[in-house]
Amino acid sequence: MALLQWKDQYSVGIDAVDHEHKELIALINRLHDELMTKGKDPSVSAFFGDLFTGISAHFALEERFMRERRYDQITQHKTDHERLLDEIRDIMDDFEEHEVASAELGARLDAWFSRHFETHDARLHKALGSHHD
Repeated sequence: MALLQWKDQYSVGIDAVDHEHKELIALINRLHDELMTKGKDPSVSAFFGDLFTGISAHFALEERFMRERRYDQITQHKTDHERLLDEIRDIMDDFEEHEVASAELGARLDAWFSRHFETHDARLHKALGSHHD
């Protein structure tokens, strides 16, 4: 079973952003599967790097939409993005130093994504309405 599941309430109403959210969830689920099957393997370390790169690129896209639409809570939203990137770096460091249990990793990522989608992205959706870009 997948670690994270897409939920309609995660939608921000911008097709490109929602598509990337779904792709990030799929990437996190693949990382979780790699951890469960391979443990501390060099391929898993590389996967962390891919996840970090993908999330960074997604945040840049989302922040561009917020700037273009003059979203009034961009500072708070961007701060939460930066907090997640710091947390992923911490998880990556923990993994390199000593094997992090996949359950712990999953719990940390699931908690962040659920909290972020349900707070920051929910506010973003309400502010921007339903756009299909």
